[in-house]
Amino acid sequence: MLINVGLAGRLAGARAGALAGRDFERSVLDRMLSGAADAPIVAYVHGPGGIGKSSLLRYAAAQAELAGREVVRVDARFLDADPRRLEEAAAPACFEPGAVLLIDTFERSQRLESWLRDTLLFRLAEGAVVVLASRIAPDAGWALDPGWAQVFTALALRPLDAVQSDSLLAARNVAPERRAALVAFAGGSPLALSLAASAPAGEPAGDVLTTLVERLVGNVPSGVHQRALDVLAQAYVTREELLRAVLGDEDAATAFSWLRRQPYVETTPQGLLPHDAVRSTLAADLRWRDPERYEEVRTRISVACLNAVRRVSEADALLRVAEWMFLFRDQAGQADLYDWRAHPHVEDAPLTPADVPEVLRMADESAVAHWVRRRPEGFRVYRSEGELLGFMAVLRLEAPSPDDLAADPVVAALWEHVEAAAPLRQGEHWGVRRFAVQSGGHQRPSPLMDLVGRRAVAAEMRTPGRAVTFTVFHDVERWRQHLTAAGLHEVVAVEVGGIRQHAFGRDWRRQPVERWVEDRARAAAPLAPWGPRSADPLSREEFEHGVFEALRTWRAPREFATSVLLRSHLVPPDSADPVTDLRDAITAALDALRVDPAGVKAHDALAATYISASGTHKATARRLGVPYGTYRRHLALARERLVEHLLA
Repeated sequence: MLINVGLAGRLAGARAGALAGRDFERSVLDRMLSGAADAPIVAYVHGPGGIGKSSLLRYAAAQAELAGREVVRVDARFLDADPRRLEEAAAPACFEPGAVLLIDTFERSQRLESWLRDTLLFRLAEGAVVVLASRIAPDAGWALDPGWAQVFTALALRPLDAVQSDSLLAARNVAPERRAALVAFAGGSPLALSLAASAPAGEPAGDVLTTLVERLVGNVPSGVHQRALDVLAQAYVTREELLRAVLGDEDAATAFSWLRRQPYVETTPQGLLPHDAVRSTLAADLRWRDPERYEEVRTRISVACLNAVRRVSEADALLRVAEWMFLFRDQAGQADLYDWRAHPHVEDAPLTPADVPEVLRMADESAVAHWVRRRPEGFRVYRSEGELLGFMAVLRLEAPSPDDLAADPVVAALWEHVEAAAPLRQGEHWGVRRFAVQSGGHQRPSPLMDLVGRRAVAAEMRTPGRAVTFTVFHDVERWRQHLTAAGLHEVVAVEVGGIRQHAFGRDWRRQPVERWVEDRARAAAPLAPWGPRSADPLSREEFEHGVFEALRTWRAPREFATSVLLRSHLVPPDSADPVTDLRDAITAALDALRVDPAGVKAHDALAATYISASGTHKATARRLGVPYGTYRRHLALARERLVEHLLA
C-alpha cells in the first residue's frame, strides 16, 4: 500500500501540537517502546472524555511504527462483554514479538479488566507492551499484586494549565486576542480547546457544543439525568440536598448516585465537582438550546443556596455564601473584585477584648472607637498566621441615640435618609456595613475583602426583620459597578476626616431577600434607586416622554428601573415593587382602550407595535390590514389616548 508521506508528516505534526503539556506521559511511553529493562509493560491512561487519551494512543502508535514494531489497535466501542471478542481483536499481539497492543475506550469493556489482567496479558508475545485508555480509573488489583505493581503504571491525565492551553491554541493558529476567552471556556480540555478553536469568533455554540457534549459526557440515560447535569454545570458543588431542592425527592438519590460514578466528576468532602471543561460545555449548551431552562435552574440553585446559608452554623455560613456567589462569577467586572474560592490562610473571627487595641490602632476614624464600645458584637477581625490584617463591622440599629449621631456623621446622614425615605415600622431595624479596613490599603480587592463581602451577604440572608441595609465605601469607583449589579444604589455621601464616604443602600421591604436571590439569578433589573418622592410633579411633556419610552422598551423590563414614571402617580408611594406596579398601570390603560369602542384600533395599533413587536412598522401595518399612512395616524392617536387614560 502506498503512503502519502507528505500527508502523514503533516498529520503527525498537527497531532504533536495537540499533545501540549503531556511531556511526562510521552516520556513513559517512549521508555516502554524503547524496550528499557525497567520500563512498564502495561500503561493505563485514564481521565474524562476529551482530555487527550486517544491522542496519546495515536502518539504511541506513531512511535511504535517508527521503531518497526507491529501495532495492534482495538476500539472497545465495537466489542461486547464476551472476552472472546477482545481476545480475537488482540490476537496479532499474541503472535508477533514486540507488538504494541493499544486498547481505546476501554471503559466500554471495563468489566473485563480482571480477565485481561489475569488471562489475556499472559498470552501476549515476548516483548509485547500494552497501552489502555479509559474514562474509568484502574481497579486496585494492579497495585495490590506485587508482580503487576512492578510492571504496571497508571497515567492520570489532568487538565492543561493556562500556558499549555495557550500553546495548544497557538499550534492551531488561533489569534492571540482570542485565546484568553477560549482558555477560560475550555477548562484545560484539549478537545474543548481544539473544537472551540475551529469555531467562529465568540462563545462556541451549535454543532460545536453538540459535539463537545457527546464526546465529553457521552450517553445520558434519561431526562432526570440530564436535569441533574444541568444542576452540576451551574452549582459550585452538587450535594444530594441540592438535587432534591431542584429535582424533587423522587429523583435526587438516583441522579446523585449516577453523577458520582461519572469519570468527569470528582467526589470531594464538599460534594461533587465536574471537570471544568464539562461544566463550561454543559452550561453553554443549555444556555444555547434552552435559555428559559438555564435561567430556571440558576434561580432554583440560588434559592437553595439561600436556604443552605440560613440552615448552617455561623462558622459555615461564609462557605455557603461563596457557593452562592459562584453563580455570578462571570458577571462583567466582578471577576477582578471578588474571588468566590476558599481563603484558608485568612481567618474570619468575632472581635475579642484582646483585639480592641490593635483595631483602634489600625482605624483611621474616631467612629470606630465609638462603635466598638456600643456594638462590639457587630465587629469581625481577620488574621493570617496570628497577625491581625483588618476588621469590619455590620451594625444593627433601631433609632440611633444622640451620642451615636454625634460620634458618626455617616450614620447621622443615613438616619436622616431613613427618616425621609423609608421610616422604620414597629419591630424593624436597619443595618450598616460601616467599616472595611485592611492594612496596606483600605478597600482594594484581596482575600480579606472577599471575606468581608461574604460576611455582609451572610448577615443579610440570616438576619430577620431587617428593613434597610447600607454599605459604606470610599474607594467607590472601583466597586460601584459591582454594587449596582447587586441592587445597591448610592444614597448619601459624607466627608469624614478629609475622605469622602459613599453609602449605598437597599430597602428590603421593596425587594425581600427571597426575591433578591431569584432576581440576581435571573439577571433581573435592580430596583430603581429609592428615596423621597420628588416634591415637583412631572410636567405633561416629561410624562408623555416617559410613556413613549415605556412603550419603546416594553420588551426590555430592565429599562423600567430608570423610568421617570416611577416618580409619577402611577406608582404608589409605599410600593414594594415600583417597576411591576408601573407596568401593571400601563397594561390596565391599554386594556381600557380595548373596551372603549372608539379606542379599539388604538389598542390594536399599540399592542401590535410595542407589545408583540414582531417586525417593522410597515410589517405591522400589513399585519393590521391598513395602509402605512393610515397606520401611522392610528398609532399617533393611540399614543395620545393612552397618555390621557394614564393621566386621568
